Amino acid sequence: MKKLLVMGLILVASLNMAPGVTPAYAKPHHNHECISQSEVKFENQFRRLWVDHVLWTSNYITSATTAGAEDQKDVLERLLRNQEDIGNSIKPVYGEEAGNKLTALLKEHIVIAGDIVQAAKDGNKAKLDQLNKAWFKNADDIAAFLSKANPNLKNEQLKELLYKHLQMVADDLSASLKKDWGARIVSIDDGMSHIIMMSDTISTAVVKQFPDKFKK
Repeated sequence: MKKLLVMGLILVASLNMAPGVTPAYAKPHHNHECISQSEVKFENQFRRLWVDHVLWTSNYITSATTAGAEDQKDVLERLLRNQEDIGNSIKPVYGEEAGNKLTALLKEHIVIAGDIVQAAKDGNKAKLDQLNKAWFKNADDIAAFLSKANPNLKNEQLKELLYKHLQMVADDLSASLKKDWGARIVSIDDGMSHIIMMSDTISTAVVKQFPDKFKK
């Protein structure tokens, strides 16, 4: 477990320099515009929260699929707290109610994922199919919420990004259950790269929607 956590932290650091992954502080801006410190801080903190989302989801899969793992409850609590952190991160621009709504949607995402892990372990295909439908419905709800809150975010674009995230979590789980560690490493690497892109898509749209809040 500790090894996976260390590996995840190493991945976070290395992905900032990986080909095709542009750090938030190095994103190209046109018209020779300067990037404010508040913009850099928001985008990088938002990215960190979503990286944590993938990291702790993967750690939970490890705990939930390892016989005799004693940290499953603690890891789940940390993972759920991450959803609160993401919701809290948008409160300064969207308000308390919107932040709480996003937290509730993301916690639903995690609860369903936990049930999916258990159904997959049990080999309950009927339950798994039912949960997958609920999982994708929840992704639709998250996309609808974000696109309604921000006109710079398109519903279909968000659904595509969220669906891909779900698929990568499913790949992580499948590889873990099969004990295919090479495939699991690939799924975690890909999941990290994708979540950074998704995070940057959302944070860039927030800055564009509220330029006056990110002047300094």
